[in-house]
Amino acid sequence: MATLPPEPILPHAPAPDPAAPEALAEALVALHGKAATLALLARLAPEPVEIGGELGAVIVRAAPWQRAIVAQSAADCAAMLESGLAALGTLTRRGQDTSAPAQVLWREFHAARAAMVSVLQAPATEPA
Repeated sequence: MATLPPEPILPHAPAPDPAAPEALAEALVALHGKAATLALLARLAPEPVEIGGELGAVIVRAAPWQRAIVAQSAADCAAMLESGLAALGTLTRRGQDTSAPAQVLWREFHAARAAMVSVLQAPATEPA
């Protein structure tokens, strides 16, 4: 049992806001890095993604609540990809073909990514 209350031992620096435009862009870049690994296992060409240009402008224009939803969705999608890639790694170590299960996971990623983009592109009104 600790002899000090938790407040003095916790860091005092505020955590970065995951819904900030820069943090969200970084999260999406990391997510697409995992997706590129998945594309190789699925025998698909990885899709180049620039977080800048049009997508960067969409992120900046989005309302904070939209960015918060997409930040949480990106974190959820990254967790899905991590566990899926771990399972696919097991198949690879066993010498089994990963293309079919990797394509299924790719379709899930693709659908999640489309949903995130549609949230960002929706009119930035306050939710009801």
